[in-house]
Amino acid sequence: MNYLTDEKLVIVGAAGMIGSNMAQTAIMMGLTPNICLYDPYGPALEGVAEELLHCGFEGLNLTFTTDVAEALKDAKYIVNSGGAARKAGMTREDLLKGNAAIAEEFGKNVKKYCPDVKHIVVIFNPADITGLITLLYAGVKPSCVSTLAALDSTRLRAELSKYLKVSPDAVVNTRTYGGHGEQMAVFASTATVDGKPLTEIIGTETLPEKDWEDLKVRVIQGGKNIIDLRGRSSFQSPAYVSIEMIAAAMGGKPFRWPAGAYVNNSKFSHIMMATETSISKDGVKVTPIKGTPAEMAELEKSYEHLCALRDEVIAMGVMPPIAEWSKLNPYLDEKTAE
Repeated sequence: MNYLTDEKLVIVGAAGMIGSNMAQTAIMMGLTPNICLYDPYGPALEGVAEELLHCGFEGLNLTFTTDVAEALKDAKYIVNSGGAARKAGMTREDLLKGNAAIAEEFGKNVKKYCPDVKHIVVIFNPADITGLITLLYAGVKPSCVSTLAALDSTRLRAELSKYLKVSPDAVVNTRTYGGHGEQMAVFASTATVDGKPLTEIIGTETLPEKDWEDLKVRVIQGGKNIIDLRGRSSFQSPAYVSIEMIAAAMGGKPFRWPAGAYVNNSKFSHIMMATETSISKDGVKVTPIKGTPAEMAELEKSYEHLCALRDEVIAMGVMPPIAEWSKLNPYLDEKTAE
């Protein structure tokens, strides 16, 4: 098999459903032969490793460990799903306190054991905040850390496909921005259906305004719907999409969806949020978001919600005040694209 790289990829939280699916996806996509599985829960971790070895993959150097120092040593790429899972009745934000502490420890471990890491994808919720905490304590450049926000955009694509009874491939450039949570901004102006702007379909018999509003709610509550249907939080979709992200960072095909990235400009300050991005060997790069005035107003509301979550974490003592961030990570005062 031809691999994108031979550098070490670490799957954090590999004993879980997301982590184990990420590992198998990374192997099947041919990212790297050198994959290390890490999880503090040894028996399940060993079980995942055994399952993957039973697949009979060729050329694979698969290792697993419960020792974080061993796992992160010489790591160049990391995907972290190692937070607590969302359960029935919970929002992503309900996971804030416990997962914020996990993100702090993870960031410090990155700084200690693999400061030369090239890219980290953080996917445990609330990903905007856990990614920000990771970035702060890891001390790496903002381009080195991205978070999984794309599921909201892929869910918009799926909901439009189902409602309009068209192939998902006919629905192009669906976009959600801002928070990966209850306050996300769902954009219509970016998308087309069979080449026709979605904005020209909304408000017609094909997609009445009320149905569009109901559809947006289904997108926003897409994770809740999976829990209701399956009795557990999503694992296949976040696993696949996050591995697409790390593949792009390794120099693979471009990532097609918005990613969570650090934004610091005149509009949005010191925040991690879903935005328009490109991901390459140079990391994640923020590009401008374009939308209607109403959409940009929704994005502003989402940003304000994220700021409130960030400030809550600061009040918890997990992060210092923003004015002190540069002492931990001097890169965070650099400006990003408008």
